Amino acid sequence: MLIDSVNVASVKAAGDDRGGPERTVLGRIAAVLEAFDESHEVLKLSELHQRTGLPKSTLHRLAEQLCQVGWIERHLDGYRVGMRLFELGNLAVEGKALQEAAFAHLQALAAKTGMAAQLAILDQAEIVYLERIGGGTIRLPTRRGGRKPAYCTALGKAMIAFDEEAVRSVLAAGMPKKTPNTITDPTVLRRELSRIRRDGIAFDRGEAYKEFVCVATPIRRSGRTIGAVSVTGPAGQMRWGMASEAVRNTATAIWNANLALKFGALGATRS
Repeated sequence: MLIDSVNVASVKAAGDDRGGPERTVLGRIAAVLEAFDESHEVLKLSELHQRTGLPKSTLHRLAEQLCQVGWIERHLDGYRVGMRLFELGNLAVEGKALQEAAFAHLQALAAKTGMAAQLAILDQAEIVYLERIGGGTIRLPTRRGGRKPAYCTALGKAMIAFDEEAVRSVLAAGMPKKTPNTITDPTVLRRELSRIRRDGIAFDRGEAYKEFVCVATPIRRSGRTIGAVSVTGPAGQMRWGMASEAVRNTATAIWNANLALKFGALGATRS
C-alpha cells in the first residue's frame, strides 16, 4: 500500500473527537490514495466517491490538485497512481537499503577522520540526508531526513556532477547565496562539476555553512550514482588529502556492501 498502516476504513474511523481525519486535507489525500490497490488500479470519480465517502465536488478538486503534483494521473475517464509516487516509493526503499549497507562504514569513517560522516541521496535539486555519524564533539546543523540544496553541498555536487538532468533542475530552481563562499554562477558551477567528474571528489569550502567544510565522493561504478558519502567539520580541522582518500575508500566499501545485500536478498527470495 502507498501509505503505511492507513486504509480507507481507518481514515474514517480514527480521530472521532475531531470529526475524523477525512475532514482534514491530509486525511482526504490519504483516503484518495488508499482507494487505489492491486484490484483497483484505475478508478473513476464515481468509484473514488464510493470508496472514500468524500463529496464528488471535493474529490474532483482534490484529484485535479493531486494530478498537478504528479501523485495521481488521468487515465482514460478515470485516475490512477502517478509516477511521482512511484519515484518516491523507490527512493524510500533504496534509501533504507543503502543506509543499512553504509552504517558500519560511516562509523569507521568518522572514527578514522575525527569528523562527522554523512550519507545522502539525491532528489531532483536537493539532497536528503540518510545518515549522520558524529565525529568527536562536532555538532552539525544537518539531521537525518533533512534536506539541503545540492549546489551548495559537497554531497550534492558529488551526485549532480554525474546527472545532467539534476543539474538542469538545480539551475532551474535557482542558486541563492547561503554564505560568502556559495557558488551562484552557473558557469562556475559547471566548471566545478567538470573537475568533480575528473577527480571523483567534491568540496564544500564553507558554501552551505560558513563555519563548516566538507569532502564528499559519489557512491557509484560506471553506471548511475546511488548516493554520496562525506566527512564534515570545522575548516581548521579538515585534513583535505586524508579525508579525500578516506571517503573514496568508504564509498567503495558501501557500494560493495549494498551490492552484497541486494544479492543476498535475491538469493533468499529464490531459495
